[in-house]
Amino acid sequence: MPDPSDDTVFAELVTRARAPGAPHTQFRSLASAHQYRHLYRMTRRHLRPGAEVLDWGTGNGHFAYFLTRTGHRVTGYTMEGASYAGWLGDPYARFVTAPGNEPVRLPFPDASFDAVGSVGVLEHVREVGGDEAGSLAEITRVLRPGGVLLCYHLPCRASLIEAVARVAGGRHQHRYRYTRADVERLTRGAGLELVECATYGALPRNVLGGVPAMLARSRMFARAIDVLDDGFGALLGPGCQNRRLVARKPAH
Repeated sequence: MPDPSDDTVFAELVTRARAPGAPHTQFRSLASAHQYRHLYRMTRRHLRPGAEVLDWGTGNGHFAYFLTRTGHRVTGYTMEGASYAGWLGDPYARFVTAPGNEPVRLPFPDASFDAVGSVGVLEHVREVGGDEAGSLAEITRVLRPGGVLLCYHLPCRASLIEAVARVAGGRHQHRYRYTRADVERLTRGAGLELVECATYGALPRNVLGGVPAMLARSRMFARAIDVLDDGFGALLGPGCQNRRLVARKPAH
């Protein structure tokens, strides 16, 4: 059976997020969910079919869901307990909780995975007693030679959305933010080769989860927002909200 399209997975996630009793997530509308469209595309570019993937800091499990639906073997790893349970139905991947809330060390043997996904996680490790260098060293350890790190939603140092949120006292702001030079330093220090790195996200997507129901499932509305977001993003560059990157463990 062919893999479902990104549109199909997005529609499934929105349907689950809008079900009665489901938590309010970033998937309550397609326009909000499309903040992950670049993540899905770079995953398809860099992962071979059936790859074994660690979703590091799996959160509510949405990326593990995408990986499973597109034919990968997934392990979700979290310090937050079963936060993924409920809204996505029966377990669809293997989930592992950090023993003793260990902030750095991963309970997996060397060279266990073809890829590791970090979606909105790396910028928080210092908040729980870890550090970026230590976490990236562990990620490199559990990657197989030639394996890749897919890092997404890494906050930009010069983000205009973050600047406005700090002035207004908004909820969507981060203590730690990063420049391109930071990304290069951290990946190089972990022994990873930076394959691609780009900024994205000029519009605050999460607020679009609250659009009227008639727009929530509209692909046309979501794609119009994508065009605006990408256009403004091309102008803003480092002033966008986030960075995305792919880094590879050398094959030798």
